[in-house]
Amino acid sequence: MSGKIRVMSVFGTRPEAIKMAPLVMELGKRPEFESLCCLTGQHRQMLDSVMEIFGLQAQYDLDIMEKQQTLSTITTKTLLGMERVLEEAKPDLVLVHGDTSTTFAGALAAFYHKIPVGHVEAGLRTYDRYSPFPEEMNRTLVGDIASLHFSPTRANGENLRKEAIRGEIFITGNTVIDAMKTTVRPDFVFEEDILNRLDYSGRKVITLTCHRRENYGQPMEDIMTAVRTIVEENPEVEVVYPVHLSPVVQECAGRLLGGLDRVHLIAPLDVAQMHNLMARSYLVLTDSGGLQEEAPAMGKPVLVLRRETERPEAIAAGTAKLAGVETERIVHLTRELLRDPTAYARMARAVNPYGDGNACLRIADAIAWHFGLRKERPEDFEAK
Repeated sequence: MSGKIRVMSVFGTRPEAIKMAPLVMELGKRPEFESLCCLTGQHRQMLDSVMEIFGLQAQYDLDIMEKQQTLSTITTKTLLGMERVLEEAKPDLVLVHGDTSTTFAGALAAFYHKIPVGHVEAGLRTYDRYSPFPEEMNRTLVGDIASLHFSPTRANGENLRKEAIRGEIFITGNTVIDAMKTTVRPDFVFEEDILNRLDYSGRKVITLTCHRRENYGQPMEDIMTAVRTIVEENPEVEVVYPVHLSPVVQECAGRLLGGLDRVHLIAPLDVAQMHNLMARSYLVLTDSGGLQEEAPAMGKPVLVLRRETERPEAIAAGTAKLAGVETERIVHLTRELLRDPTAYARMARAVNPYGDGNACLRIADAIAWHFGLRKERPEDFEAK
C-alpha cells in the first residue's frame, strides 16, 4: 500500500475514550499512519475531560447527546452523523472500542461504506444477551462486522474462534493498562479536595462504583444496603463513591448512603482522579468493566458487584472475586478482605492478566502488518 494508512478512531463515552486515547496517541507518533479521531459525544462532559487529560483533539464531533436519550436515538444519530464524516474523511480503517451503542453504530456505519473495521477489546462475552444490556449484543454484532479483532486476552480470542468469527485475531493486552502509564503519579493532586484530605495510610479507603442498568432496582438497593452495613461494622473504613449522573443511581445512593459518616458521595471523577484514587485505596467494589482491569494493575483487590462477568481472567487469576448483588455475600467478602491479611495479600499480589502496558504497540504493529507495511506478524500478549 502506498502512502499513509488513514485510521479513524470512533468513540463516544468516557470508558471508550480512556482506552482509546493511548492508541490514538501511538498511531499519531508513527509516520506510516494518519490518525483521525471522531467523537460521537454519547457522553459529553465526561468524554471531554478525557480528551483534555490526554491532550487530544478530535477532527470530527457528532455531538449527539441529548436529555433522556435512548438506545435508539444514540444509534440512529450516530449512523446518520457518520455518513458525512466517512464520505469526507475516506479512512482506510475505522477503529471502534468495546461494547457501547457508539461502538455498534460506528462499526455499522463503516460497514455500510465498505470500510474495514478494527475492534479494540474484542471477544468479551457473558453469553447472556441481556446482561450486560445492551453491551453483550453490541460487542457480539461488532464481532461479525469487524475484519481485525484486537482481543485483550487469549480467552477473549478463543471466544471469537469458537464463534467462527471471520478476520484476523490478535491478542494484545488491554489498552487501559497503557493509559495508566500516563495518569497514575505519586505526586498527584486531586481536584476533588476531600480526596486530598483522606488518610489513605491510616484508614481503609474503599472505592465504590455502581451504575449498570441491570443493577437498577432491587440489586442496587441490596448493594447500597451492603455498603451501609460495611461502614457501620468497620470504623476504620471510608467509602468514596463517585456517583453516576443517572437519576436512578443518584436517587438510590442519596437515599441509602447520603448523610452517613465516612461515606463520601461525590461527582463523577475524570480518568486521572479515578486512577489515582484507586491507586491509594485499600480495595475496590464495582460493577464497572474497566475497573476490573485497572485495579489489579495497582495491586488492589476487586469485588465485582454483578451476577456474572465477561472478564473471567481476573477471577481465575485471583485479582477479583464475583461478589454478586446480594447484601449478605457482599458484606461477607468485604469483611474477609478487611479482617484477614492473608486473604487480602493473596488477591493484592496476584498477577494482572490484562496487560503489560504495550497493547497499543501491538495494535499499531498489527494494523501495519495487515496493510503490508510490516513483514512480521506481532507476537501475541501472554500473561506471565
